[in-house]
Amino acid sequence: MYMRNNRVIFDKSIERWENGIPLGNGKIGAYIWGTPGELRICMDRTDLWDRTVPMNTDRKEFTYQRLTEMAKSGQTEEIRELFDAPYNAKAPTKLPAGKILLTFPEAQDINGYLDLETACAGLSIKTREDRIEVKAYCHAENKSGFIEIQAEKDKDGIGIRLLPPGFGRPDEEIKQKKKRLTRNFIKGSLKELIYPKPIEGIQEGFPSYYWFIQSVDQQFSYGIIMGILRGKKVIHICYRIITSLEGEEWLEDAKGQIYRELALGQEDFAAHTGWWEDYWKKSNLRLPDLEFEKQWYLANYLFASCSRKGEYPMPLQGLWMVDDGMLPPWKGDYHNDLNTQFSYTHFYQANHLEEGESFLDFLWKLRPAGREFAEKFYGTKGVCLPGVMTIDGKPLGGWPMYSLVPVHQIWLCQSFDLYYRYTGDEEFLREKAWIYLEETAECISPLLEKRGGKLYLPVSSSPELHDDEAASWVTPNSNYDLALLRYLYKTLVEYALWLKNGREEIWQNYLDKLPDLAVNDNSVLMISPTESLQESHRHLSNAMAIWPLKLLDYEQHKEIIDATILDYEKWGSGMWVGFSFVWMSHLYSVQGNGEGACEQLRIFWESFCSSNGFHLNGDYKKRGYSTFHYKPFTLEANFCAANALQEMLLQNKENEIRLFYGIPERWRKREFSFENFRSFYGMMVSAFYHPEEGVRIRIYSPMRKKLTVKVKGFGVKEIELEGEEQQEIMFEIEGNCLEATFGRPGQIR
Repeated sequence: MYMRNNRVIFDKSIERWENGIPLGNGKIGAYIWGTPGELRICMDRTDLWDRTVPMNTDRKEFTYQRLTEMAKSGQTEEIRELFDAPYNAKAPTKLPAGKILLTFPEAQDINGYLDLETACAGLSIKTREDRIEVKAYCHAENKSGFIEIQAEKDKDGIGIRLLPPGFGRPDEEIKQKKKRLTRNFIKGSLKELIYPKPIEGIQEGFPSYYWFIQSVDQQFSYGIIMGILRGKKVIHICYRIITSLEGEEWLEDAKGQIYRELALGQEDFAAHTGWWEDYWKKSNLRLPDLEFEKQWYLANYLFASCSRKGEYPMPLQGLWMVDDGMLPPWKGDYHNDLNTQFSYTHFYQANHLEEGESFLDFLWKLRPAGREFAEKFYGTKGVCLPGVMTIDGKPLGGWPMYSLVPVHQIWLCQSFDLYYRYTGDEEFLREKAWIYLEETAECISPLLEKRGGKLYLPVSSSPELHDDEAASWVTPNSNYDLALLRYLYKTLVEYALWLKNGREEIWQNYLDKLPDLAVNDNSVLMISPTESLQESHRHLSNAMAIWPLKLLDYEQHKEIIDATILDYEKWGSGMWVGFSFVWMSHLYSVQGNGEGACEQLRIFWESFCSSNGFHLNGDYKKRGYSTFHYKPFTLEANFCAANALQEMLLQNKENEIRLFYGIPERWRKREFSFENFRSFYGMMVSAFYHPEEGVRIRIYSPMRKKLTVKVKGFGVKEIELEGEEQQEIMFEIEGNCLEATFGRPGQIR
């Protein structure tokens, strides 16, 4: 692999949880933080949820019809009480697992690291007479967590405690007064969740076991079991996060698993590092800017740590719940108005399909919940998931102009579309992508109203403009809504033609009846047909047609794209959050502005991320990039930033790839490369640049295909991929050599 600096260094005490050292295996996660004398290993698991039925959502008036009526009549307060109020309840919500507390006698200082290559954390604690070494990892395959503590002298003085979350208890319950609806992203403390006191247990032996079981409701309990094996100089700890969903003997089964894993020792660790070795072989890059290179690898590390095939996909904070006694920001839920979609943008091109399939499998499995929501809320057939939802696809409420609008479902459809395009898997197209998109259209199409020969939604909005005020209901159709509608019907027409199923006329009819995107006199994409952007705003939703939907091509719509980007520059970044800069980087890459694309990512990584890479949303260092100085942790921008960097290097279109359209000029003075980036229809692209030797490209293709290759600064070449026998084609582009290599499907990773 090309990773030149595989360690993130922590050279002092980690004083705040959001700077902790993150570990994970897609099912359980942990992060380590604390002082030299007290280290906290805070744990999480994907499916730990209080699944209380969201307030109001079972009321008969909780419907789209009632929402549109209230919006049209300006009943703002009534909308808040019915549709926003559920989100202000404490539950349902994501829950923390618990923590292990390690204490060290007479500790003086500490330093640590995260090894990205092996997914291990290491810490060194200096005491008055000893140096204690701690190694920790979440096993990549067996879903357990491991801690190893080595000490020459002070081993017996090391304290190890297992602590359950600090929920409220029935005997401590204080009746909560009804609070006015607030816009705080934190919905209260853990103490406001009232659960029975956990059952704790100890079983001395070799190993010794410690556990707790926390009941949430009559159907669901969870806990942590920790096994400790003490040697002469080494303490081995293995833990598992367990739930009542794992069978009647879930506690005893976990004890047996821990016993076996402690016995395996180094053999078990080799299986863990072997998984990560295979993962890192899938793709790589080498850049002149070492910080950009490091951040790409760090994002891929975080991705594999919190997203795996067969597990739930990452919610807002992935597998790293907060450790400050409070509920997680935005309840740790699934936000489908940007967050889930941005979290799952980069894995296609990075060639980490299996890890990304977690999200697609989750959406597919939730189709029954989507049908139920479509029928109960929208009164239609088909499939539609709430814009803000629980782990089982139930609506959580919130500002309804964003949490309860149908078009977010279309943005979820793009995940199926991109998976097909990046794999060329025709079985997936027939059996999943086509079905999911058409079922989405079956829900949304009956909602459209015909006016003057064109189709409109009854009400419209543009996330998250005007917050939840009356002005947030903009004139239909907003460009956000319209871009997604056009994308849905355009894609269905393409699919129908490819599948030859005769349904293209049905969806072409809808596409033809949609109005054009609204553009003002300055050629800027508007918010709606009657409103242009008049302020700095975090969500660049009026530009959906440029990116991520890519309905507007730069060569054909240069004037509109340039004008829209200039408009964002005019309003500035004062009301932006971290993901806004990442989105802007994508827009600059579309424009071919490498300096702008690069600068937006630099600002994001340097000013909106913590030392461990976590996206903290606000300009918490107060460098003047944004008026948001808070730091609630979410993950979507980390992976979207990795995608922005990939698109600086490689942009994919139907039958065309573009290389280096978003790189800054200074990079051209040094060599750089990427290997095994996935392109459309299963093609694998590698490119190598040298300032004196020019460009060399290697392409593996599973099929015969004509392809246009555009290399910024070098020219354009039309090539034909054989797709059957491996061959090398050499040709000249403006004096520089470009090499293309083609191979059979079996040669593709």
